[in-house]
Amino acid sequence: MRKKVINKILSYFFRGALFVAPVAFSALVIEAVFNWLDGLLPFKIPGLGILIILAGIVGIGYLASTLLMKPVFDAFESFIRKIPLLSLIYTSIKDLVGAFVGDKKKFNEPVIVKMNRDSDVYKPGFITQSDLTALDMEGYVSVYLPHSYNFSGNIYIVPNENVRKWDVSATEAMKFIVSGGVTGYEDIEEQEKEA
Repeated sequence: MRKKVINKILSYFFRGALFVAPVAFSALVIEAVFNWLDGLLPFKIPGLGILIILAGIVGIGYLASTLLMKPVFDAFESFIRKIPLLSLIYTSIKDLVGAFVGDKKKFNEPVIVKMNRDSDVYKPGFITQSDLTALDMEGYVSVYLPHSYNFSGNIYIVPNENVRKWDVSATEAMKFIVSGGVTGYEDIEEQEKEA
């Protein structure tokens, strides 16, 4: 009886830890970012640093969209692209951010890739280029395969016949991949039932 009670308490503890740990970790990360941003200012008003940065980003986005300032931003970008190392860093970060947000999202075509013709091993990913003729690779596509629990991945060039469309939303596919197949599975099943 006592062992049963202890097992039940342990079960509740682990269930509670599964809920509390991600919330607590998220809260700690957010607090650290807020404190770092507030520490950039010479005076102490909690939360002002993040507000200034958000307002600055929105303001820059607005200015970059106006006809008057667009040539200035284009000239600045052209100047940065001429500096060897800075150009590499700038364009890589710009392309990465642009792949997730903005008008030209790149990770919007989820696919399943057969990794080897002789096996039944598949990996989920996203088409990044559907036509590689310009690289003298007709009949091939480039596919980005993100890593689970990490902000990284690999790009593969595979034959068209090894790739099949995955009929789920890009968001659900990314959640499924990044979580190691744990998150988003229920939503994917529901989408497949509705189709």
